[in-house]
Amino acid sequence: MAAEPEGTPCWADAMFSDTEGAKTFYGAVLGWTFGEQSSEYGNYTQAYVDGKAVAAVVPPMPGQEGQSAWCLYLASPNAVATAQKIRENGGELLMEPMEVGEFGSMTIARDPGGVVFGVWQAGTHEGFEKKGEPGAYAWAEAFTREPEKSDAFFPAVFPYTVQRLEDDEVDFNIYNLGDQAALGRMRMTEEFPPDVPPYMNVYFAVEDCDAAVAKATELGGILRFGPMDSPFGRFAALSDPQGASFSVIDLGKTEGEMPGMTDVP
Repeated sequence: MAAEPEGTPCWADAMFSDTEGAKTFYGAVLGWTFGEQSSEYGNYTQAYVDGKAVAAVVPPMPGQEGQSAWCLYLASPNAVATAQKIRENGGELLMEPMEVGEFGSMTIARDPGGVVFGVWQAGTHEGFEKKGEPGAYAWAEAFTREPEKSDAFFPAVFPYTVQRLEDDEVDFNIYNLGDQAALGRMRMTEEFPPDVPPYMNVYFAVEDCDAAVAKATELGGILRFGPMDSPFGRFAALSDPQGASFSVIDLGKTEGEMPGMTDVP
């Protein structure tokens, strides 16, 4: 497996004050099993499906306690160079580029509209070992109240071309790498409470969306939206018991025609 092309979503992790609670929740909802805690790296613990790495959970570092959130990492051939592009285009570095042993190098940043994301330069850890299958990463969207800022920022930092969804109901763009959709961008409407910050909405694939929602809510998760059918799959948006937002999608249950897309110059 080679490192992903620049700008490809390649990894996801989240900090949880109660990592054991997070393991119980995601183990039940997504079928994850967990490896050994890596004490050398702050008890970073990888999640697996069928023995393939799909995400990780980690306790918060001192001073970073608070509401949990998923962090999506975008691939980079050079984390230091990408960090410089982030600065040059109005983004903010929340964590300076740092090497993580032989695994790779990373930085954490925030776009000018407030969306937090990570950058990962692969070493021995090349990212997701499984995608688009139950329990694994399927898709992600930057949810922002200032879409024009994200639309200027992300294609300047990464080699994205942009297409707009032809739909008067939503303000939604897709960032492409070549002919492959890499990332979505959604405008947050008034339906989002003011205290919900911009965020990366990470979708995990499931075998049955309704069953996953039922299990998540049974275990203290909150259903935020859906389940809803779409041409991309049946999906729902949730928050876990520690406040981290994520979505689940059954990629096999599609309904309706694919919407039209218009290239954005």
